[in-house]
Amino acid sequence: MGRPEYKKILLVRIDRLGDVVLTTPAVKAIRSAYPNAYIAMMVKPDTALAIKGNPHLNEVIVYDKDGKHKSIIASICFAMGLRKKRFDLAIIFDPSNRAHIITYLANIARRIGYDEKPPFLLTDRITGTKHEGKKHEVDYNLDMLKVLDIKPCDREPYIVVDLEAAAFIDGLLMGHGIGKGERIITLHPGASCPSKMWPVERFAELADKLTETYAVNIVVLGGDDPKGIFCVNTVRKFMTQKALFLAEGLNLSHRIALIKRSTLLISNDSGPMHVAVAVKTPVVAIFGRKQPGLSPRRWGPIGPKDIVLHKDVGCIECLAHDCKIKFKCLTEIKTTEVLGAVGKLLR
Repeated sequence: MGRPEYKKILLVRIDRLGDVVLTTPAVKAIRSAYPNAYIAMMVKPDTALAIKGNPHLNEVIVYDKDGKHKSIIASICFAMGLRKKRFDLAIIFDPSNRAHIITYLANIARRIGYDEKPPFLLTDRITGTKHEGKKHEVDYNLDMLKVLDIKPCDREPYIVVDLEAAAFIDGLLMGHGIGKGERIITLHPGASCPSKMWPVERFAELADKLTETYAVNIVVLGGDDPKGIFCVNTVRKFMTQKALFLAEGLNLSHRIALIKRSTLLISNDSGPMHVAVAVKTPVVAIFGRKQPGLSPRRWGPIGPKDIVLHKDVGCIECLAHDCKIKFKCLTEIKTTEVLGAVGKLLR
């Protein structure tokens, strides 16, 4: 019995940037299995640019679950709009009430997802084992396709760098005296939770030491949200050497282009780390959390040269922002260790 045929396929990933990036190998595998299908991907507004221009997609559908589609009525209207598109297969990579309800209301005949968050709304339920952290998130995403007898093409995340954004970044850097051939080390001190954040003052200390040790330019990158702006400004406050500080005024395409332009990225466990892997920029990643479903085994960068710094301080369960030992897993990582990892990559 051969693989069932589908003409219109909807892929759903309405969580964070890194999650979307780590789903791109699965997108490629689906395109390989269904070369003539119309394939769309449903994502949030703040991640849509990460899949802009992806050659394996025909359409990017934006679902603004925290904005204009937040209300029940708005989400129902969104589902009715999907219904008009007549998708015959939906693959939901991140279990959520909204994703399951919307694809059900959209009358998509086959709905594949995890046996969580009203699983009775799905036609195919896969046992969720991600919390065990035995594999990388990329591999969990690819495993979902086994129900369709789809084999992976590869496990490399993929992002198309926007040419206009790249030209903008080149111009921005040149305006700050950084020429096209000069090396850049980009630091990303932010993250979604304090349990992922190496002390910001250590990023400042590291940036100063990098400037003193190597002939490199330092860029400190943050999101344009209050937390990202705060992290960048705090690094600026503690630094003594020259650097370029970027937070506001850049969209995701600009940030992707900057990371691509960088010689390497030093980052907490965050979306930009996975962006770097996708655009083949080496990463020094700083991890704190140890629990299987949160650890580098599941969420670490998977580039061939990437280095992960991670300390086991004996925690059984990560309490995240309620940590009782002042994020010892992160504070145990010394600036000299990060500097040493950078040295290995620069050599």
